[in-house]
Amino acid sequence: MEMSQDLRSMIGNNETVLWAGKPDMKCFILEGIFNPMLPFALIWFCVDAFVAGGALFASSGEGFQIAFFLIPFLLIHMMPVWIYLGGCLFIFRKYRNTEYAITDKAIYTTGGMFTKNFEMKPFAELSHVTIHRGIFDQWLGVGDVNTVCEHISHNHNGNRAGHGMNLCDLRDYNKVFNMIKQLQQDIYSDVMYPNAMRPEQNPGYNTQYTGVNRFR
Repeated sequence: MEMSQDLRSMIGNNETVLWAGKPDMKCFILEGIFNPMLPFALIWFCVDAFVAGGALFASSGEGFQIAFFLIPFLLIHMMPVWIYLGGCLFIFRKYRNTEYAITDKAIYTTGGMFTKNFEMKPFAELSHVTIHRGIFDQWLGVGDVNTVCEHISHNHNGNRAGHGMNLCDLRDYNKVFNMIKQLQQDIYSDVMYPNAMRPEQNPGYNTQYTGVNRFR
């Protein structure tokens, strides 16, 4: 299981890596290009182009003077289009920064476009695991594994305290889904209902998970 040194450095020495991987490149790029902002950017561009064309046509002989003021304004006004195009241009960088790992204690992810973000979610905090397959996922035979943390969704102030993690565009999404589901069930049950392996004076959660071999 290959992974970057950055991701490996996040994982504790007492953890066993059960799976590591990246999204499917083709699906990741297609979903980055054909995202919900695409129709909005197209409409915005068409409206601005229509307005600019109409203004230049109506001005007849004063076209140069109108263009001198209109073009800078449109360049700024078309910011949503530039934002969308910028996201498409840097999608390869985002793909390079995206990586996933599953250990016997938690899920780890890295991601980000201009900055690289690292995140870890212990299995004891997860409440649900689901599979999502969009149009491109079904076309390319991949899927997303999404996790939810409903039982810790709000803190004492009423604000959202926890969120799940999404592992997107995986070739072996079924394997990853079943692995996370089983680990979540085993680890969460062990934390909530301590088993016979717990000492009478427990300094912390330090029991050994014995179900690792089933995922090898």
